Amino acid sequence: MKKTKVACISAASALAIAAAMTVTTVVPADAQQRKSLRWASTQPGSYGYGIAAGMVKLVENALGNEYTITVQPYASPTVAMKAVMDGNGEIAYTADIGMTQFSERIGGFKDYKPARPEIAHTWYAYPMESMMAVAAKNASQFKCWKDFSGKPVFYTQAGFMNWLNWQRIHKALGTDFKHVQIDLKSNSDALQSGTIVGSATYTTAGKSLAAYWKETEIRMDLTVVNPCPDEIAKIKAAGLAIAEVDPKGAFSKSVGPDKLMGVPILFGYNARLDIPEDLVYRMVSAVYKERDNLVKLDAGFTPMVKDFIGMQVQGINANPQVPVHPGLAKFLKEHKAWNDKWKIGKSTS
Repeated sequence: MKKTKVACISAASALAIAAAMTVTTVVPADAQQRKSLRWASTQPGSYGYGIAAGMVKLVENALGNEYTITVQPYASPTVAMKAVMDGNGEIAYTADIGMTQFSERIGGFKDYKPARPEIAHTWYAYPMESMMAVAAKNASQFKCWKDFSGKPVFYTQAGFMNWLNWQRIHKALGTDFKHVQIDLKSNSDALQSGTIVGSATYTTAGKSLAAYWKETEIRMDLTVVNPCPDEIAKIKAAGLAIAEVDPKGAFSKSVGPDKLMGVPILFGYNARLDIPEDLVYRMVSAVYKERDNLVKLDAGFTPMVKDFIGMQVQGINANPQVPVHPGLAKFLKEHKAWNDKWKIGKSTS
């Protein structure tokens, strides 16, 4: 297997970016006595940030306006997870692969020691499908994913969950992951100029694109490159899945294949174990009750609406060694979906 090459931003740089980017919702005068609930998310322009910012009012209303939710953007979910476990937030935007790396203390979590209680399974919201796109004018040069081996590619921002997902994809394929870090707004310019030969794109539930990808497809013609049959076999042999995506569900114009193929990851919002059981139970219950309104907010919530309970089970099963927040455990037991093989985290609240 070839050695993986990664151009990473430093932790100090990531935290500096996060500090510079932190924003909050406007707090009206009548909300001054509300309790604070901070959601650590990804940077503006990313799907995670857009969803969190859009959900604020709905969740506040569902919780009886007892809480004022602030959305705090960070350079990546990895940095957001650490921020929450260091006491700078209560709920972290993350994904199944991020929870795996944290649990195993690998990747961005190597030697990491949380200053506060760890995050636990709390609420899983939607799947994302990692795919690869190129400038349409260069599409003839790329027939399979191995054609990107060792070549400059923007695999989304360093620390993003899709960035992590592509590392495990390359590991499964035995190919060379060479990441080039660019600003999200530079995506189309970098593709057109040749600074990068490909850019990792992703859909949410096969329905939604991140804001910077919506801008990219408006500015240029793209082709999505699917994995070849032998690569699909290797990916599945490594325990990963392949999801088929209808391009018409997310892209506004043709991107080549009639069916797109991506490797899915499951995203969610996980809370620290010192967050009260009752708050998490009420939040999860409120989201469950409002799930039909969430899909009106964004089509990416479609799978959650169809099987909210099943998505929580899937999220836990992806990392069964990670404890379940007592609030989610209460909710799942109430809905006859608890598995006694899972472990409930000890609340320190």
